[in-house]
Amino acid sequence: MKTQFEELTPRQIVEELDKYIVGQTKAKKAVAIALRNRIRRQRLPEDLRDEVAPKNIIMIGPTGVGKTEIARRISRLTGAPFIKVEATKYTEVGYVGRDVESMVRDLMSVAIGMVKTEMEEGVRQEAERRTEDALIDLLLPGLRKPAPSVQEESRSGMSFPFLPGLAPSREAPDTDVPQAEYVPPPPLPRESGQDAEKTIAAYRKKLAEGKLEDKLVEIDVSGRSFPATIEIFSGSNFEEMDMNIGGMIKNMLGGGKRKKKKLTVKQAREVLLAEEMEKLVDTDKVTDIARERAEQMGIIFIDEIDKIASREGRTGADVSREGVQRDILPIVEGSKVNTKYGMVDTSHILFIAAGAFHISKPSDLIPELQGRFPIRVELEALTKDDFVSILTQPQNALIKQYTELLKTEDVRLDFGEDAVIRLAELAAEVNSRSENIGARRLHTIMELLLEDVSFSAPELRGQAIPVTANYVDEKLAGVVQNQDLSRYIL
Repeated sequence: MKTQFEELTPRQIVEELDKYIVGQTKAKKAVAIALRNRIRRQRLPEDLRDEVAPKNIIMIGPTGVGKTEIARRISRLTGAPFIKVEATKYTEVGYVGRDVESMVRDLMSVAIGMVKTEMEEGVRQEAERRTEDALIDLLLPGLRKPAPSVQEESRSGMSFPFLPGLAPSREAPDTDVPQAEYVPPPPLPRESGQDAEKTIAAYRKKLAEGKLEDKLVEIDVSGRSFPATIEIFSGSNFEEMDMNIGGMIKNMLGGGKRKKKKLTVKQAREVLLAEEMEKLVDTDKVTDIARERAEQMGIIFIDEIDKIASREGRTGADVSREGVQRDILPIVEGSKVNTKYGMVDTSHILFIAAGAFHISKPSDLIPELQGRFPIRVELEALTKDDFVSILTQPQNALIKQYTELLKTEDVRLDFGEDAVIRLAELAAEVNSRSENIGARRLHTIMELLLEDVSFSAPELRGQAIPVTANYVDEKLAGVVQNQDLSRYIL
């Protein structure tokens, strides 16, 4: 986990979110407190720690006001295992579709990837040293006494009986040449120890300086293989097994063989480095740490939860609505989910749900599920002043994005303050007259505003384009004058 996150106070978490999200102070505070409570819980005595359950959050508000953006930013901020799922992807058990337990399996896979990346960074220095030795052996075969290679290490501890009088022979490469005709390449002429060391040192220096990057070498690479995991969608328990049958198919059809391939030194270095790091990382340790991290610090963001709310008066089977709610309930309450990495306990995973609820309402969710989301936050609709801030203040402000994009074509956009205000007024006006899609309206308006400039940018190289309120009115005149704005802005 990111150590700096453990030291962040709730106020500092809100300040970090403020850099990218305008307004929505209530939602930011609720999320900040929930995240800080994760850290506080880790500092409790072990007997009390298990009794403290996470306070799940449900965010309610129209589309485009920042619900999903809050989720994206906290995932980057915390460094904890995080996934965002759409509630509409799932169906009730027994029907074709994704089982809700797959969200926990996805979270575990994310945790595995995070921990593996961290541990690979820890062994990178040793892996780079081994990779350099392997490249030296490829460039100067037989000159250096190599340490056991990756492949030899992977086979260490495995012995195979040989027929009497026969010694293990060197395996021929996977080529079109028949094995009986294969003749290993001759080693380099034997040099004295001092000369060999000088040659190796010279090649190491050339490797470090990048002078051999384009030189071709021949290495062993894995042959074409099948996917390692096949997820089965059915009403039975096969999905929970997440069966790892890809390896069996691969072996039966010969997909696991290694073959010779010529690569440049630059390409070979990447392949060898990945193999070395794979061998140096303890897989069992990765799994244990990842499972602990997913269970104790994992966050699952369930978007569009309002789409699975059952509306009043609806009758008949509803496999993607109330059935999904019933299946989500035990996961949110706390249960053990079987994954290919072992059982994962969901009791202390933080769940954050979000939905617009413009057709249904939170009370349409089943009561048990409502009770598992004790913190309810309503996000406010965006105003003209909010649009002004969104255009200018965040680190990824829209005006900054478009300015930097066109700067790559040597075209400079100069946005005046009056133009920013006019754009904000227009966005608020369109949202009030047609469907309110929040800040997403600004994307559409900015595209219409700069359509001609973006199209002609290569011919405008070296020019500065002043963007004023009059320029905005001129480019969007049809939108301003026509009452049926949906014809122009979807």
